[in-house]
Amino acid sequence: MKAAIVGCGATGLAAAWELASAGHEVTIYEAGKEVGGLAAGFKDPAWDWALEKFYHHWFATDTDILSLLEAVGTRGKVQFHQPVTSIWRAEGNVPIDKPVLPVALLARVVNVLGIPGLSLWDKLRFGAAGFLLTKYKNGVELEKYTAEAWLRRWVGERAYNLVWRPLLIGKFGEWYDRVNMAWMWARLYKRTAALGTYAGGFQAALEDIAEAVCAKGATIHLETPIHRLTPVAGGVNVETRPALSRRFDRVLSTVGPGLMLRLAPELSGEYAAQMRALKSLGAVALVLALDRQLMTDGTYWLNLPAQSPDRRQNPFPFLALVEHTNYVAAEHFGGEHIVYLGDYVPQEHEYFRMSEAELADLFLPALAKVNPDFTPAWIRRRWLFRAPYAQPVPLVNHSQHIPLVKTPIAGLFWASMSQVYPWDRGTNYAVEIGRRAAWAMMTVV
Repeated sequence: MKAAIVGCGATGLAAAWELASAGHEVTIYEAGKEVGGLAAGFKDPAWDWALEKFYHHWFATDTDILSLLEAVGTRGKVQFHQPVTSIWRAEGNVPIDKPVLPVALLARVVNVLGIPGLSLWDKLRFGAAGFLLTKYKNGVELEKYTAEAWLRRWVGERAYNLVWRPLLIGKFGEWYDRVNMAWMWARLYKRTAALGTYAGGFQAALEDIAEAVCAKGATIHLETPIHRLTPVAGGVNVETRPALSRRFDRVLSTVGPGLMLRLAPELSGEYAAQMRALKSLGAVALVLALDRQLMTDGTYWLNLPAQSPDRRQNPFPFLALVEHTNYVAAEHFGGEHIVYLGDYVPQEHEYFRMSEAELADLFLPALAKVNPDFTPAWIRRRWLFRAPYAQPVPLVNHSQHIPLVKTPIAGLFWASMSQVYPWDRGTNYAVEIGRRAAWAMMTVV
């Protein structure tokens, strides 16, 4: 069959690999200048690695992306390290994932015991609740509870308010008390202390996959946005610009729900209503190249306290502080120290309207809370990246409201991060749903 894929991120590439490997004719259309989607990166001439526009890593349990890299022959480029993840406290960072013991579970217990502000009973409940969650083999059954209600019951008010509530607010803003517990289970169940990257950066990984896909016979068209997907007899027309369209037997779109509804206005009824009801947040990342290390304790990922969904009311006006070069060596970036100031906010949030300079003026003063010596003079360069569709928000009983990969339009399929539930966004589950969509395209009549 002749198959088209809209979007050349991890989902589109995984689907293309499956389809092309089965002997089908595959054409991929990508609006951007490079492959990769949300995992795409950029590269300075002085660097030998690309840098992701939005911070990213793999877990050791990310079997879908690892098996795809095995299939294309580049699994050996994956590198796993065990960096330090911490929670910010005014008196100093508190590690919660630190390589203090060879057994990950024991290391986490030791790190939990070191969290200040909790009694011994709180710490025991905290650790026991985390261990309990690892025993659920299918955490979707927890989706009838909000994460707030479940955690308050099992870890107690003090641990919830000190640890989990700030993290939920930071991640989901005003939706923090409505996110379901299955999402939290998935995060804890699949998370590993060892984190994976790829030699050359994730852009290199996606380019290697794209090269392998093309070697199978697929064709990739970059800088080719789609204007409309129209059902026709025996397939779907893909219109790349007015009066230029091509009919395909099957079409897979990997764009967000809002854009999908605009591309395929014939989608209607319950399916379209489900798509419109999906909640999501956008991503904002201010990336800094510093001339020296910011977090000298070696912290890679610093979780920041958030007591209010209003970012300006918190000690930090952003969600996460990630010092990439405390995980990947600075030598790959010309000796520069790379720091991300990242956040998830609604598309209508002021962070999507503010200029780079305005965001920098708002964000940078907070860095002195992490390192009192910090001054803007440390900054060699900075970049700002924004994506309006980046983080799905799963509410109670979310599994009952997810649109199917096969749309009601014959020959048209849709696969997005909103459908990988209960798993969180990331290239691993993008690969999983891309493969699932390809199999549906090859088997559904």
